[in-house]
Amino acid sequence: MPWILLLLCSLLSFQTQAVTLPAAVAATSTQNATTPPAEPNLEEKKKAYSALADVLDNSQSRNELIDQLRKVAATPPPEPVPAIVPPEQLSEDKTVLENVTDVSRHYGGELAQRFAQLHRNITNAPHKAFNPQTFYNALTHFTMLVVSVFAFYLAVRACMTPVWSRMGKWGRKKNRDRSSWFHLPLMIIGAFIIDLLLLALTIFVGQIFSDMMNAGNRTIARQQGLFLNAFALIEFFKAILRLIFCPRFPDLRPFPVTDQSARYWNFRLAGLSSLIGYGLLVAVPIISNQVNVQVGAIANVVIMLCITLWALYLIFHNKRPIQQSLIQLADRSMAFFSLFIRAFALVWHWLASAYFIVLFFFSLFDPANSLKLMMAASLHSLAIISIAAFISGMLSRWLAKTISLSPQVQRNYPELQKRLNGWISAALKLARILTVCIAVMLLLNAWGLFDLWGWIANDTGEKTIDILIRIVLILLFSAVGWTLLASLIENRLASDIHGRPMPSARTRTLLTLFRNALAVVISTITIMILLSEIGVNIAPLLAGAGALGLAISFGSQTLVKDIITGVFIQFENGMNTGDLVTIGPITGSVERMSIRSVGVRQDTGAYHIIPWSSITTFANFVRGIGSFVANYDVDRQEDVDRANRILKEAVSELMEQEDIRKLVIGEPSFAGIVGLTNQAFTVRVSFTTQPLKQWSVRFALDGMVKKHFDAAGIRPPVQTVQVMQPGADAAQALQDSQAAAGTLPPANPGI
Repeated sequence: MPWILLLLCSLLSFQTQAVTLPAAVAATSTQNATTPPAEPNLEEKKKAYSALADVLDNSQSRNELIDQLRKVAATPPPEPVPAIVPPEQLSEDKTVLENVTDVSRHYGGELAQRFAQLHRNITNAPHKAFNPQTFYNALTHFTMLVVSVFAFYLAVRACMTPVWSRMGKWGRKKNRDRSSWFHLPLMIIGAFIIDLLLLALTIFVGQIFSDMMNAGNRTIARQQGLFLNAFALIEFFKAILRLIFCPRFPDLRPFPVTDQSARYWNFRLAGLSSLIGYGLLVAVPIISNQVNVQVGAIANVVIMLCITLWALYLIFHNKRPIQQSLIQLADRSMAFFSLFIRAFALVWHWLASAYFIVLFFFSLFDPANSLKLMMAASLHSLAIISIAAFISGMLSRWLAKTISLSPQVQRNYPELQKRLNGWISAALKLARILTVCIAVMLLLNAWGLFDLWGWIANDTGEKTIDILIRIVLILLFSAVGWTLLASLIENRLASDIHGRPMPSARTRTLLTLFRNALAVVISTITIMILLSEIGVNIAPLLAGAGALGLAISFGSQTLVKDIITGVFIQFENGMNTGDLVTIGPITGSVERMSIRSVGVRQDTGAYHIIPWSSITTFANFVRGIGSFVANYDVDRQEDVDRANRILKEAVSELMEQEDIRKLVIGEPSFAGIVGLTNQAFTVRVSFTTQPLKQWSVRFALDGMVKKHFDAAGIRPPVQTVQVMQPGADAAQALQDSQAAAGTLPPANPGI
């Protein structure tokens, strides 16, 4: 619980109020009124001489000075004496070392003056005669009121102890049984409200006791009023401590803190708050009024020194445990908060130490104003940090959530849900960063290090905010425009299994190219507008881009030709992804189409990248239909009609197959004899098929024709070869050849 401890250490300072030392203030004002103005020191004389030298060095200002001196010398003066104001000096550029020296000298002088003022308050303030009878009389009545108020408060709190115990056990039981989650928070808040009501009742009763015990003395009544005010403020802070740590009732403890740690921090922080409150709000004013101003100032120093030393001891004694707790908290937190928590864990003790040291010195030098400034700044800082942490936590919770569109919208716009979640996530992250930046600026403004409201009212602040708003609007419009246009394109690209036809490959290719070009155009325009808004002159960029484009156009004519040719081929629907094409000597399927080239995969596995500009002609096998012509050679001695009949029977049996028939468009076409040679004649049949299905039908047809031709005894053409024996008679060979021509060749010819 380190963040709780830091919060409480900061709240401790809220109880300290401005401690006024009236006698010292009166003495100081009297001394300033009666003492003549002090003689200027050497530094002030040097500045005066320098200003007069600047006036005399400038001719215009010198003439004006002479005119003003003459007017003053006139008797009587014709008009009221004008004020002699030296001309405004031109600021000279100083080095960093000179600036550091000036700042150190300024704040060193201020610190020395503060210490001198504190020394005068302690040593030179007028003494007041001490009246023992008045002092002991006031002390008696004051003690009676203190004892009565504390006795009453402890008594009413003791009466409520069983109630708080039962409330904690009942709420914890409900939370443990998981019957409801809000019973325990309600019991914790209810116990805190009861504690505040008891405090209010005690203050009311204490005011009654004060009216009864002030003995009609206004001084005693004022001192008792100081006690009641301090009692209300301190006990309110202690009620907050009991709400956080709850050392006596662990069931009402809202945070996972051990009993030992709860008792440790509750006791020490309560003691520190009592020392601050009763010491500065009660003891110092009463001592200054009843005893002596010097004693009151010394008591103020002693009390603040004790507070500071005790705070520093608590900080460095618990440095390592709190640092480990912060690191463990960072491990359980989101990445955005983990970075800040880890950084804070390394320096938290130095920040806390600096806070109490600054509080100590401010309270010594100017308790009436400095403490008021510290308390207001602390209160504002805690409010700013709390609100910023709450807003950042809500934004982080929203970041973990996503938008879920209806199934129908997701089918129509596949990337819309992902794109919306991406834009919303980016917007929430930007809002979280802006929240942190605004919180830092408000913290600096709370501590007087940066005038936020003056900066906003200034022209620079107005211009900066106007530019930020314009940038946000530009990014918003760009995101909305890109989301709408890209969603419409993806809607056209989406395939729908519920009735909507799937877009063609040509449509998908063109829309994809258009979406990519649209992304480049929108991004370029958005960047140019943003640069123009932040004050960058984009005219040279545009001119340079034009010149660069001209130079590139001359050096990349082939690239431009590729792009133009590819665009026209796509518009003409020449080829699409998945088509079987022949481009020059390469035949394969189209796997990829870009704006510059096409990728073709051959059946051997080779992948070819062909620029569009190198394509002069190409063949596409999937444009609507596929077809093939089947030629079958038959021996010349076979009967033509019988061969055609057997071919038709084979085709008819093939068409009876369902898986083949659905691939064929229309009916086959028989052409009869389409060729004749000395050994064979050729019969032909033609088929029209679905795209890329002609090879499946052709392979099935070849098998069916062979089956029927073999069954009918239709022989394919054969070639006869005669071997001439050496030394044989040529005439006898010719006679044998003629005799062979009159007979049919064997079924299985040989050599």
